[in-house]
Amino acid sequence: MAALEEEFTLSTVPLGAGPNGLLGVEQSDKTDQFLVTHGGRTVILYKVSDQKPLGSWSVKQGQIITCPAVCNFQTGEFIVVHDNKVLRIWNTEDVNLDKVFKATLSAEIYRIHSIQGTEPLVLFKEGAVRGLEALLAEPQQKIETVLSDDEVIKWTKVFMVFRHPVLIFITEKHGNHFAYIQTFSSRTLSKYTLFHGQEEKSVIQNFTASVDRKFISLMSLSSDGCVYETLIPIHPRDPDENQRVVRSLLLKTVVAGNARSGVALTVLDQDHVAVLGPPLPASKECLSIWNTKFQTLQTSRELPQGTSGQLWYFGENLFMLHGKFLTVIPYKCEVSSLAGALGKLKHSQDPGTHTVPHFVNWEASRGYGFGSQNSEQSKRILRRRKIEVNVPPPAFEQLLSTIKKDSEKDIEVELCKFLAVKRTPDFHTIVGDIVLELLGRHTTEPSFYPRNSLMQLIQTHVLSYSLCPGLMEAALEKTDVQMLQLCLQQFPDIPESITCACLKIFLSISDDSLQETEINMESVSDCSDPVQEKMDEQTEILQNGFNADEQNCDSCDRKLNQKPQDAAEETTSCPVVPKRAALLNAILHSAYSEMFLLPHLKDIPAQHVTLFLQYLYFLYLKCSENATMTLPGLHPPTLNQIMDWICLLLDANFTVVVMIPEAKRLLLSLYKFVKSQICICSELNKIEVSFRELQKLNQEKNNRELYSIEVLELF
Repeated sequence: MAALEEEFTLSTVPLGAGPNGLLGVEQSDKTDQFLVTHGGRTVILYKVSDQKPLGSWSVKQGQIITCPAVCNFQTGEFIVVHDNKVLRIWNTEDVNLDKVFKATLSAEIYRIHSIQGTEPLVLFKEGAVRGLEALLAEPQQKIETVLSDDEVIKWTKVFMVFRHPVLIFITEKHGNHFAYIQTFSSRTLSKYTLFHGQEEKSVIQNFTASVDRKFISLMSLSSDGCVYETLIPIHPRDPDENQRVVRSLLLKTVVAGNARSGVALTVLDQDHVAVLGPPLPASKECLSIWNTKFQTLQTSRELPQGTSGQLWYFGENLFMLHGKFLTVIPYKCEVSSLAGALGKLKHSQDPGTHTVPHFVNWEASRGYGFGSQNSEQSKRILRRRKIEVNVPPPAFEQLLSTIKKDSEKDIEVELCKFLAVKRTPDFHTIVGDIVLELLGRHTTEPSFYPRNSLMQLIQTHVLSYSLCPGLMEAALEKTDVQMLQLCLQQFPDIPESITCACLKIFLSISDDSLQETEINMESVSDCSDPVQEKMDEQTEILQNGFNADEQNCDSCDRKLNQKPQDAAEETTSCPVVPKRAALLNAILHSAYSEMFLLPHLKDIPAQHVTLFLQYLYFLYLKCSENATMTLPGLHPPTLNQIMDWICLLLDANFTVVVMIPEAKRLLLSLYKFVKSQICICSELNKIEVSFRELQKLNQEKNNRELYSIEVLELF
């Protein structure tokens, strides 16, 4: 038997199908984390167990993501393609995709595949396949054309067979379908024609596949509502010959025959498939699990809000669009038996049941790659496995014993001994356990606060908020701003509520208290340098012909023009001391989700919001002094971070801040800045047509003589 558990919504942002909807869901290098790619500009990393996003990255306005983002399991980095040819590679620490690694290829990409045990594989729209490393070494290398004219790729998947990747992709040309098998062990590409057999009039709507050691089982859901199976040999006798393979009926009428959209099919294991679609012509769409061995329906669930016909499967979770929201439905499959298929397997027979994961290939789970990396990689993995079964080091046991009863100085001595020992692969979990032990004693003994030991453990750079959730709460309780700054700089998964709690303390703590505290000042430049606000002069230049006397310059502009010296005096120097600036910069660098952050920002007092806005505006003016629009310093905030936080604070607190007299001058300055930017965009839009005409003329230059005189008139 199979069972569908209670569903939950992973993404609360409305999505849709098609090019501007959901492009795909892919596994990250951590079991519980998944990359969700929106068809527009955004990639979001979700942690399913917490049902929350861990990070979000977007390409620039005008750029479009054209295939799902994937994770490189060998490096832990993420890869995405935008505008068909441009690769972007980044990690969780990066914020702006525009500043990460970029490679522009010579041909359009259809899909990037990434699985455990091999480097990512890039499939081009013309049918060629390359390894990622070979492409990065020579991005502009010539890509051969494999497919014939009018032949397009419809579906693709990659497997691990005998320690090597095998890639299959299905193409269509004039209603005929072809299967290509690319094997990397023998470096051969085989082509098969999919023969429909007796069901000539049906149209294939969906594909899925599983693999064993000799064959790929290709399953297809057709327009007649039936599932067909085609067995394709991985290693054909004659790879150069175009061979024919015939489909055979596997499941009959799993969805309504007239269903044209909202249908999908995916393999769960050797004996089960999941089907998305309406079971009857007049019924609503359903998610159902079928047993292919005994051809029986195991379970189903109605989806009243409809689906997009997209279905993904990882581990024990099914991902789909239910209505306009990304939904996760956990499921369990018992061992395939006739009694189970008929629904008569007794639940008391627990020893005979188990949860079936995604179709497992034992070679793939060993982490093998292809090429010259096989032996070295397998040796590294075997060494890691031997280490992982070792018992905890004696220094760790001694340290835990010391934490329970000894003084803080004794703990610091034992901690130094522990940190001097060679690190093991599970070092991060051991350090997390040590922190939890220290926090546990702090809970029972409030006077016990081993600050030095905690700071030393944070500086190992292996901790995260989820490994020691009580650490930042303890630091907030003690108003330990130095520790909070360190956590904000190193923890990638801090909840937005904790980030806002840190912000409140950073804004409210007195200057005298900060003076006595040691703060990391790497992100702060010389705040004592005065900054002159030259908004009036800038406006005249940036408007590019815009007349300030026209109606779109209202009384707010005139009021500012009347008192330019007052505005300069308002922003002459940094509104906060350097140490407070360093703490606020740590907030600017922290990761967040706007949806979860905004409610907490509304709880910050208006006076503190005004102070933070004044500091952000000061940073913007500092950026404006440089042509590169950047701040000096080792790790300063970026212009995007500054502008994003200004928008966040105004979105959350505008109705309150606008009533504060102290904020009036600041809001007027921000208003005038935004208006000047609007004027720039307006004027740029006006001359855009002229630039297009110039581009057309430039493209026609091949038709001209070697020498010519041209007169171009711009209106």
